[in-house]
Amino acid sequence: MEIAKAVVGKANDGKVNTVVQNMRLPRVLTAIVGGVGLGISGCVLQAILHNPLASSSTLGISQGASFGAAFAIIVLGAGAQGSTVAAMQFSNPLLISLCAFVCSMGVSLIILALSRFRKITPEAMVLAGVALSAMFQGATTLLQFFANEVQLASVVFWTFGDLGRTGWREVRLMAVVVLAAALYFILSRWSYNALESGEQTAVSLGVNVNRVRVVNMVICSLTAAVIVSYLGIINFIGLVAPHMVRKVVGNNHTYLLPGSALMGAILLLLGDLAARTVISPVILPIGAITSFLGAPLFLYLLFKGGDRS
Repeated sequence: MEIAKAVVGKANDGKVNTVVQNMRLPRVLTAIVGGVGLGISGCVLQAILHNPLASSSTLGISQGASFGAAFAIIVLGAGAQGSTVAAMQFSNPLLISLCAFVCSMGVSLIILALSRFRKITPEAMVLAGVALSAMFQGATTLLQFFANEVQLASVVFWTFGDLGRTGWREVRLMAVVVLAAALYFILSRWSYNALESGEQTAVSLGVNVNRVRVVNMVICSLTAAVIVSYLGIINFIGLVAPHMVRKVVGNNHTYLLPGSALMGAILLLLGDLAARTVISPVILPIGAITSFLGAPLFLYLLFKGGDRS
């Protein structure tokens, strides 16, 4: 009861109020908002690109954010203060988030420019994302080569992914972006259903395929970029969540979109729970946990679908 009261700031013990209000509650809400944003954007990307492997990580958005963070830490001097990982604090977290956001959006704009002016196919857009991912990973490695020990540790720590970096201000900002994007996606659900039947069918039903693809790519990229810029690299949520829900509700985006959002939140919450409790009191990096759990799960879904077909 004391903890339940602390959620609304009414606990008798002031310390309980402080811990719940300033540490636990923002972390839980960060996991929910981040999971919803990654899950629903992954679902939309898979629909508009007609590719089951589309997500923010496969399109290079996460890798662009990683390069931006490395650039801010090594070149602009926004590195960490503290001698251990547990006590590590970044000297300018706002600058790191801003650079990560700018670079991740830059990747998205490059892919959009290729699709707009070079008229590449949706499948080629994913391949372009893979190529840009490799390029930005190489650029990040080059930056790390010239970094000192503290800067290198800061970059590695940022790329781990961490739900404890956000406060109420960051949670509110992410929530506004994710809520606005989710509302737009749900209102556009019939366009995604039309695209499932192929571009020609969608055009015959009155869907402007190019406009839908460009606008949704921008919104998905913006949503993923905001989340990744605050939380670091979190893989597989946007890729796995839609596939898990699709096994239950099928391809109707009336149910698939909210299901993917809910599943993304659940996966990120469970990943954070595992990260905090597996070898407590040590908190494992959430990015490693989601990759470690998400990759086998995705392989299971892939091979199960292949056996059935």
